[in-house]
Amino acid sequence: MTEYEPVIGLEVHAQLLTTSKLFCGCSTNFGAPPNTNVCPVCLGLPGSLPVINERAVEMAVRAALALGCTIHGESIFARKNYFYPDLPKGYQISQYEEPLATAGKLEIEVDGVRRTVGITRIHMEEDAGKNVHGVGGDSLVDLNRAGVPLVEIVGAPDLRSSAEAAAYLRALRDVLVFVGVNDGNLEEGSFRCDANVSIRPKGSDKLGTRCELKNLNSFRFVQRAIDAEIARQSAILDAGGQVEQETRSFDPDTGQTSTLRSKEEAHDYRYFPEPDLPPLRVDSAFVTRLEAALPELPSAIRARWVSAGVPAALAQTLTQHPGYVRFFEALCAKYPNRVKAANWMATEVLRGAEVHGLDATFTVTPDQVAELLDLVERGEISGKQAKDVYAAIERTDRMPRQIVEERGMRVVSDEGALRAACEAVVARFPDQAATFRAGKKGVLGFFVGQVMKETGGSANPKLVSELLTRILEQG
Repeated sequence: MTEYEPVIGLEVHAQLLTTSKLFCGCSTNFGAPPNTNVCPVCLGLPGSLPVINERAVEMAVRAALALGCTIHGESIFARKNYFYPDLPKGYQISQYEEPLATAGKLEIEVDGVRRTVGITRIHMEEDAGKNVHGVGGDSLVDLNRAGVPLVEIVGAPDLRSSAEAAAYLRALRDVLVFVGVNDGNLEEGSFRCDANVSIRPKGSDKLGTRCELKNLNSFRFVQRAIDAEIARQSAILDAGGQVEQETRSFDPDTGQTSTLRSKEEAHDYRYFPEPDLPPLRVDSAFVTRLEAALPELPSAIRARWVSAGVPAALAQTLTQHPGYVRFFEALCAKYPNRVKAANWMATEVLRGAEVHGLDATFTVTPDQVAELLDLVERGEISGKQAKDVYAAIERTDRMPRQIVEERGMRVVSDEGALRAACEAVVARFPDQAATFRAGKKGVLGFFVGQVMKETGGSANPKLVSELLTRILEQG
């Protein structure tokens, strides 16, 4: 059997976070009653004329700059003609021959290996409506989404595995969210992906016949769909057959892809320049101003944190949302031990965090967490006590020190009192004591845990460890 190399390129449609649509003033709010966010323009009524949304242009340019693209001073809107129930005009206003931006790049990392993936082009377009099937046995059309502003980001066919494809999507979503142009919500359809997949014998430069996988709405499904399609194409070629160019869908229940339409049925979109819109001109001063205002991107934030000692895995977790970054930076401004702060935030703070688009809410404040960690650092409370205090301050404006004083929660650092507890624990577990004396020092942690349990977590763990070591070594 031949060993094959996959060749994968992704096309991502990302909704721009404007409050109104691309060519009219209708709201872009998700979840409104069907066909209420509509007007003559997005309904395609005769005589209505589109007017470009400047805010959408600004967001599209920001996205292109963040992805290292060349912004073209002039781009042309075009009519993409096809007939489908959710397209009221019978055409979609998009860009074709002269897009907004080209030649970008995105860095990804898979299994510790970094690669740069090309971005062929970024263009602006309006979204279509949504077909709703199975309502009383009928298929209905909701046009609330028709006219919502999108950027289509066309990636180069540089990806060589499903894992790289998933990493590319995550990295792309991170960039768009951090520059504030997309909320990254796959469930609501504001970040959607199509994958072009082909295979070729390893070592060959000739591209195979590609198939397009449509509307993949989760990173996990993207990876599974690509793996299933690679396996399907490999089986066809191994059997002496030919892969047919077609558009396919992925069924997560069966784990298989299936035909949506063949090449012969594919649309001839008959693009031509949109006669109702002038060329989109973006001057250099506008681009320069937006470029200067770009925020620090997640890859740069991670690199900065890792250089300050934060483990890479923790840095990855804490840069999954800009709200997490803001919280962590505010915490470190009050409590400078970034490693301990990162550990506490990842294990405790994020458990209660909720993400809403570009916003994130937390059950505590950075000031509360900083004071709590400082109490542990000073040895005033133990780590176990800190968790009890944390639970007491969640969803309140009370400070940790206040809780500690009210409850009399102080670390027991009296050597006399702790020695008795340590001696009692050692006497209770003679086998483990013998194991320690035989040279297996790791069992010390067991004894420390037993003493902490005996004292309700109030003992100073460092002092307990020292006392236990002395008692055990004395035999």
